[in-house]
Amino acid sequence: MYDEVKTILARQLRVDPSRVTLDAQIKKDLGADSLDILQLLMRLEDDYGIVIPDKALAKFETVGDVVSYLDSLNK
Repeated sequence: MYDEVKTILARQLRVDPSRVTLDAQIKKDLGADSLDILQLLMRLEDDYGIVIPDKALAKFETVGDVVSYLDSLNK
């Protein structure tokens, strides 16, 4: 799951994939703005056929948060 999220974020934010670590903060470290976050949300929902509630989205601060959330759906 991490590799898939890493690839999506690196492409979307046009950053070197080596910067997309589990501890990387999506806004601070990777430079994402509100529009980038919305596009990420839509991409994940489309790719995985899910709906991510706003409550969950508000908790996404790091790449690891996103990965953990998606992993929790697969259990």
